[in-house]
Amino acid sequence: MDFDQKLQAAIQRGQVRGDAAQQASQQARLSQEELRRRHTSLRLALSDHIELVLKQTAEHFPGFTYETLYGDRGWGGAIRRDDLMRGGAMFSRLEITVRPLGEFPVVSLAGKGTVRNRELFPWQHHAELEDARPDALMAVIDSWVLGYAEQFAAR
Repeated sequence: MDFDQKLQAAIQRGQVRGDAAQQASQQARLSQEELRRRHTSLRLALSDHIELVLKQTAEHFPGFTYETLYGDRGWGGAIRRDDLMRGGAMFSRLEITVRPLGEFPVVSLAGKGTVRNRELFPWQHHAELEDARPDALMAVIDSWVLGYAEQFAAR
């Protein structure tokens, strides 16, 4: 084999390698896009569920008002209530959000529950996007809301 033939063979190998690298890069972009789509789908379903259960909870405890949350902290909702007592105002709030997709492929739920000026529940729950099931995440949300309702009713 003379030099020209070796050169042609090297060029062909380089082109094949370049094509393979380009395909791998394109697949990585597609998988990232698929992860974003999956997160968005879960976020929408979970946000709707959060709104539903928080509004139902507010109906059982007169005085609570519902508020939609969205933005850089996440998407979800909150219920809040201010009670005037002899000793002053008492603040109660339950907030649950789905965090934005970050660096890692996880769906993150965050919650915070305050009953009469005392923060009782700082919640965090994470699930890998590939394995995340909406029904399991909704069960986590339900357990948070039920725990809060029980504590609020007890005080």
